Amino acid sequence: MQLHGFRILVVDDEPHIVQFLEFGLENEGFEVRTAADGMSAMAAAKEFQPHVAILDVMMPGMDGFEVCRMLKKTENVAVIMLTAKDEVEDRVKGLTLGADDYVIKPFSFEELLARIYARIRNQFPNLFGEVVMGPFQVDDRRKEIKFQGRMLELSPTEYSLLHFLLLNHGMVLSKAVILDKVWGYDFGGDENIVEVYIRSLRDKIGDKERQYIKTVRGAGYRVEA
Repeated sequence: MQLHGFRILVVDDEPHIVQFLEFGLENEGFEVRTAADGMSAMAAAKEFQPHVAILDVMMPGMDGFEVCRMLKKTENVAVIMLTAKDEVEDRVKGLTLGADDYVIKPFSFEELLARIYARIRNQFPNLFGEVVMGPFQVDDRRKEIKFQGRMLELSPTEYSLLHFLLLNHGMVLSKAVILDKVWGYDFGGDENIVEVYIRSLRDKIGDKERQYIKTVRGAGYRVEA
């Protein structure tokens, strides 16, 4: 998936992380601006107007939580927090202040990229139409998905399921998460319905070898796009 013209602000006081993210994100086609502290981040955000801000929690002076709070008050930006501690309190605090997602250090670039794509599609759906993800072409405005140039004949639920899987490509999604996001939190049916629809999607794209829609035993499903 290549997105051009989307702006990302990376805020971290560790130079090697900043350089790593800057290189990787620019290679993906994003415009990137960096900052090493909270005050610099706020100044950069005002000028750069990023679509996504990646904020480290632990920084000298103004920490990532305060930057998040201020950004959400003044900018239309999706915020992803970086934290070195897998603590519920940190996650709850960040989400309470308006953070849209979080990633725990150390993290893979692929995971962070998947979360960036998810935030962009959720928060800025009108900024682009068709998005290419490997062999898939997704046009959310028309509710259409092509596979290797061929239009897929999908029911509304099949479209929602494949769209959700592609939106979070590279991430393992449990049946419970899929049911909540595709069927709704109040769905009262059997969670095995997910398997039925996954099987249908595999048939429609000809994925007999499960090359694209993979089953992760005991965990859920992952799309490789």
